[in-house]
Amino acid sequence: MDNQNSLKAESISRVAIFGYADAKEGDELFTSVVEVTKALAQTGYIVVDGGGPGVMMAASRGAKLGGGKVIGVTFYPKTAMNFEGRDPKNEIDEEVITHSYVERTLRLLERGQTFVIFNGGTGTISEFGMAWGLARLYFGHHKPLILYGQFWPQVIETLKKNMKIREEELMVFKYANSPQEVLSAIVEFEREIKQGIHKHLRIVGDTQGEGSFTL
Repeated sequence: MDNQNSLKAESISRVAIFGYADAKEGDELFTSVVEVTKALAQTGYIVVDGGGPGVMMAASRGAKLGGGKVIGVTFYPKTAMNFEGRDPKNEIDEEVITHSYVERTLRLLERGQTFVIFNGGTGTISEFGMAWGLARLYFGHHKPLILYGQFWPQVIETLKKNMKIREEELMVFKYANSPQEVLSAIVEFEREIKQGIHKHLRIVGDTQGEGSFTL
């Protein structure tokens, strides 16, 4: 894919990636993440991930293949035996070290301005839930989500049928099944921002955008 900086959203520069930490090279999931983040980097976006293995490593690899920058938000566990932690093979440009799993999740949500959520386990579910919940709480000034994969509509439909989902909670995400659809979704979010449908949140310390996102 050629450089597509002309397609980059003006008020969205950092895209956080969430997904399965046990994804292996050669897996369809791993390959999809590489393709998506390569396209994001080529278009001018900074990729944010957890600095670990699996989808996180794939995210960094794709960003590097696309000539982009990666921010890794890491946590070095001492007692959380089932947490994967930092993977030294994950090549990042800037490391944000946190001191707990919860803090790491919050910092990932803070650093990202849009979230692409791939398939994953309970960790991904928790990250998705937090991102979705914050989007509802700050609805109108929220950070949008992109749900990547053909399974997502069924997941959301099941939640709609069985949980108490509010109307606005279904308005903060878009579906995508290809790198181009991810890029298009971000551009569409940008259009909504410009039309005043919602004002995009900035992270603490940013000079662009309106509002704040203090965690």
